[in-house]
Amino acid sequence: MDPALQNSEEYAKMLRGELYYSFVPELCAARNRTAVACRKFNEAGRDITRRQQVELWRDIIEERTPLPPPAANEQDDEALFKSYPFLDQPIRIDWGTNLKVGAGTYINFNFVVLNTCLVTIGARVLIGPNVSLYGATHPLDPAMRMGLEGPEGGKEIHIGDDVWIGGGVIILPGVIVGRGSTIGAGSVVTKSVEPFTLVAGNPARLIKRIDSSLARA
Repeated sequence: MDPALQNSEEYAKMLRGELYYSFVPELCAARNRTAVACRKFNEAGRDITRRQQVELWRDIIEERTPLPPPAANEQDDEALFKSYPFLDQPIRIDWGTNLKVGAGTYINFNFVVLNTCLVTIGARVLIGPNVSLYGATHPLDPAMRMGLEGPEGGKEIHIGDDVWIGGGVIILPGVIVGRGSTIGAGSVVTKSVEPFTLVAGNPARLIKRIDSSLARA
């Protein structure tokens, strides 16, 4: 992480979910860095190797741990990255440093994340196309909001393991999606979702509970 960002008071307030000013130079530079990394990922197309895709993804989230050395052939080399998530282009993420995605997760195209605060996505999660995670907020009082001159805030979003999120879903700030749950396509999730439940609608509401051996383990 850029030292200017590490030492930024506004960035620290942002991570804590407090009101902060997003257009200070170090925050603008960090968002621009992530935007450039996303653009490179999106423009790479589908004719790249799995290793190349993982490298582009790691650049977005600023993961610096060394990758394993190349295997003898492409198939064996691809197997080295089984634990990394698979994402279809395009994606758009505000902050690479505030996003954690678990092993074996698949994210379809047009994925949007406003991750002012930390956003976590568990393992083996399936995310449909056109899904948006909106962790950013603004003051309700327009006298405080003041367009580009006022402060903004945010809340964390956490998605548990083994979740299925249908296409076109919007998840709002502060939501926790419990393990093993399913969110129906087109839903707007305004409140946290219990584990092993199906929710759908706008706003999303409980449809039924899911009987799973995972819930009994």
